[in-house]
Amino acid sequence: MSLPPLLAYSHHRWESVEPRPRNVLSRLARSRRVLFIEEPIGGAAADAWDRVARDRNLTICRPRLRGTVQGFAPEAHERLAGLLETLATVEGIGRHTAWLTTPLAYPPARTLAPDVLVYDCMENLAARRDAPSELGELEERLLRHADLVLTGGSSLHRACRERHPNVHCVPNSIDVTHFRRGRTGQPMADEYADVPRPRLGYCGVLDERIDFELLSAVAAERPTWSISLVGPLHGIDAGDLPQAANLRYVGARLFAELPRHVAAWDLSLLPWRLGETTRAMGATAALEAMAAEHPIVATPVRDVVEAYEDIVHVAEGPAAFIGACERALASTAAERATRTARMRTVLATTSWDHTARRIEDHVRHIEDRVSSYGRSLEQTLGTLLRARSEP
Repeated sequence: MSLPPLLAYSHHRWESVEPRPRNVLSRLARSRRVLFIEEPIGGAAADAWDRVARDRNLTICRPRLRGTVQGFAPEAHERLAGLLETLATVEGIGRHTAWLTTPLAYPPARTLAPDVLVYDCMENLAARRDAPSELGELEERLLRHADLVLTGGSSLHRACRERHPNVHCVPNSIDVTHFRRGRTGQPMADEYADVPRPRLGYCGVLDERIDFELLSAVAAERPTWSISLVGPLHGIDAGDLPQAANLRYVGARLFAELPRHVAAWDLSLLPWRLGETTRAMGATAALEAMAAEHPIVATPVRDVVEAYEDIVHVAEGPAAFIGACERALASTAAERATRTARMRTVLATTSWDHTARRIEDHVRHIEDRVSSYGRSLEQTLGTLLRARSEP
């Protein structure tokens, strides 16, 4: 029996630096149709779809709307719902599974009445500084109606299982072979030729979750250290970034180029600000740094500490963070070998194929249950009552 098509609503673009939607859904598309629905873009002459077929079973769908539109904003829901009905007709979509990475997509997604609703909770979006005011309430509605909730880390799992009966923790993975090209001795980016050692670096999105005050303090206290930050700015004005002669903002780079930057470093940094936005962060960046087999120094984000405290040097505050960097840089060959062995053990069970298989198993299980038995009477009545009371 063929599997139902999957409509995935994401606040990340397909080519985003966020790897989970792209890596998981491209693998799910090997056995079913997948329509990846990006958040809308404004400024169009008329409401319409941009559709790009990436594979036989995979289509990227980007809605373009008239006027000024900010993602899955409430003012765009009605028009987006109309576009979704058109898309379903053109693509021949009837019974299907909906996959959401953001609660903001819930109102338009429910327009097509999915048989199964999956919430892939990748981060605590409601805690973000720029979070829309309606996001928290929409998440509560999504959690009430979702058939399955997936989380990208243990902290999110603990938070969600108190609010939903069917929650499974399936952490992110990485392309280990790709990031192993960032090991010392591998080809490095030419721009580091004149950058003095020791070289410390961070690779990822530069947003409110980065502790720039910490990095500024480290740069000031250790002016002979070269600190490089590789990644795009998001929600931050470049003029607000701290400046120092030894603090380099490299900017966004293509995924294929990242290992050549990491290969130039002596130490990988995970300088996350502590707070609600990072409390439930997954440890993907830690895995990427492990593949390069560099010493790693991180602030004490819960998921990193719980999973990798015996691998990562953890420190809070400028003085402790500098001390941890010094110890990591001065570690003996034997100490590095011990940590490297632990890194390799972790990475031996890390792959996007494995992650996608686990997610596919959870999704198929709930699809089979709903198909064979339907929803429980309690869930069905509750859904109907809530639907009548909700806008």
